[in-house]
Amino acid sequence: MTWLVSLQKAIDYMEDHLSKDLSIEEIASQANASPFHFQRTFSILTDITVGDYLRRRRLTRAAEELSRTDNKVIDVALKYGYDTPEAFTKAFRKQHGVTPSDVRKGVGKLQSYNRLVIQVSLKGAEPMKYSIIEHDAFKVVGIRRTFSIVNEANLIGIPKLWDEVNSDGTCNTLLKLMNGKIMGILGVCVDKSESKSLDYWVAVNHDGDDVNGFETFEIPASKWAVFEVHGPMPHAMQNVWKQIFTEWFPSSGYEHAGMPEFELYPDEKPASDPNYYSEVWIPIK
Repeated sequence: MTWLVSLQKAIDYMEDHLSKDLSIEEIASQANASPFHFQRTFSILTDITVGDYLRRRRLTRAAEELSRTDNKVIDVALKYGYDTPEAFTKAFRKQHGVTPSDVRKGVGKLQSYNRLVIQVSLKGAEPMKYSIIEHDAFKVVGIRRTFSIVNEANLIGIPKLWDEVNSDGTCNTLLKLMNGKIMGILGVCVDKSESKSLDYWVAVNHDGDDVNGFETFEIPASKWAVFEVHGPMPHAMQNVWKQIFTEWFPSSGYEHAGMPEFELYPDEKPASDPNYYSEVWIPIK
């Protein structure tokens, strides 16, 4: 449960510094996590990004301040990170449906987002099928894209990359190179938080030197937790990731080993098929 305590510590830190200009590195350090792993875990558990949480909470605090004090609108705007009254009013109206001036007049209703408290379900109501395996280092070949983790740009870029490789024939070409023990298309995440980015690979396990112009990468030997995923994409995969972080990690005694992780898509059926099969591979210690 230590990691969960650390995550709550980071959330409390955000709450205590909502009027400050916070970086994701600063926030993640409170949880003793890399920015990538903190962002990913946070969004899985809460269904919103770190940036969205900060924005919602700051605008909630701003609305409370406007309704309870005589502070000037421009001062409240600057306090919560908006350089101009126009930018503040636009964001405020988007969340609350009214303007800051309306609040001062007592017009309309406000939309409040409360402070987050992380709670974990240990009931295991839905069974999880997984195995713990040891696997030697192995090579993958494929295409690599580097995505910034600043403002969670990776959450936008990775789905677009999958759309691209599924439509331009890249996946079919990669499958012809697949000759290793791990069968299927891999989506590999390589954390590079020191450079505020991550490398994402769409690849296959390949033994040999003929890579047909693709890049190569070696995934280190590790102990892996391999989770079965049954159902259409992306919802089935998202549900299993949430179970992993809300049920399995808190009760298993394992921690993420901090090495590359991947999703495996071995099924030839359409990803929308209700019986589609895939896997999540997480390095553990």
